[in-house]
Amino acid sequence: MSENKFRIEQERTNETRIKPSGDGSGIFSGLERRLKLETYFEEGFPVQYLPKIMFVMLIGLLYISNTHYSEKTVRRIDHAQSEVEDLRADYTTLKSDLMYASKQSEVARKVKVIGLKESLNPPTKVAIKEGEY
Repeated sequence: MSENKFRIEQERTNETRIKPSGDGSGIFSGLERRLKLETYFEEGFPVQYLPKIMFVMLIGLLYISNTHYSEKTVRRIDHAQSEVEDLRADYTTLKSDLMYASKQSEVARKVKVIGLKESLNPPTKVAIKEGEY
């Protein structure tokens, strides 16, 4: 029979892989040595702490969701403020244009094209006697 070359190739590639150093000089290994977590889990998972852990996780999730909600609200407020500033500028511009267009001289100039003339006599009050009409 022929020789199994795949297994030999696989063993060669496993030898060339970088293996993690087991000296324990990292941050987490030092933290693990100080906390001594192995002593807490010798008899199994401590179920009596589960409600407290779940409560802390729930508080953490609420804190994160509240932060996201407040940031989204701040973005919406900023967007609304910029939109209000744009609308206020448009309002001021339109109001100025309307005030200019409604001046007596501008109205007289615009209606002269269709043949209307500005009256030179002031308006008169029409008086009607009671019972005449």
